[in-house]
Amino acid sequence: MNDSYTTALNTQKSTQNWMDVIAHNMTNIYTPGFKEQQVNFKTFLGGAIADDYDKKMSQGKSTPGTSNDNLYLEGKGFFLTKTAEGKSVYTRLGEFTFDGEGVYRAKNGNTVQGYILNDKGEIMQGTKTISQDLYEQTALKGGSLDIPTTNIKMWIDPSNGKYLGKYDDYEIKDDGTIYGKADGGKRTIPLFRITTRNFHYSPGLYEIKEGYFIETKESGKPLLGVGQIRSGLLEMSNADFKGNISYYQMAKLQMEISNKLVSTNKELLEEALRLVGN
Repeated sequence: MNDSYTTALNTQKSTQNWMDVIAHNMTNIYTPGFKEQQVNFKTFLGGAIADDYDKKMSQGKSTPGTSNDNLYLEGKGFFLTKTAEGKSVYTRLGEFTFDGEGVYRAKNGNTVQGYILNDKGEIMQGTKTISQDLYEQTALKGGSLDIPTTNIKMWIDPSNGKYLGKYDDYEIKDDGTIYGKADGGKRTIPLFRITTRNFHYSPGLYEIKEGYFIETKESGKPLLGVGQIRSGLLEMSNADFKGNISYYQMAKLQMEISNKLVSTNKELLEEALRLVGN
């Protein structure tokens, strides 16, 4: 069994790690898309040590974005984006914009993924269509349709300034459908549907960068998303300010006790060395 001095040092170190995580959560209370970190502890004979950190994947509140290109996903799921190399990356931070070439991109430069639609709003898989009923039923049952996605590109014709050469404007509906608008808004045509994905165990996703995740064996394979999309909004941090204040007070008390134990053991050791030296 380890002595009380070792126990106190281990607890002191783990508590400092805990306080660092709490401070990180509190400084990101107003950061869009931030997911709160949670520290798990396990105990052993030498004191408490911090386990791997978990992410709280619950939904954050909505806040107005900087443009109608920004998106808020209400409900479970993630937006699907892809790197330049074609790697799938998932995020709830819908800070998306169309670049100068009309490509829909995330803040980190990844391309936002979608499905190509026909003029009836049906998803196209090559020359075949996927019915809306089949898509929705698959999503509600937590399944996955293996439909290739594509980069969303609203090319602007330099000769007339119109989207895809014939649409004056565009609109993003709650189901993620992007409509081209013409004739002063009298005519609307479905063009793309923004792709969302869900996971059986989203905390198992691996965070490669703040707010951006990739799938793991623990998270499972991606399923169809079921959330509704709100244009012009962003998701705020899901960090709980009051909760983290409470955790900080607990951590502070634990640190004070650990410091006292370390100090007391140090004094005992010094006294023992003094007696041995006499």
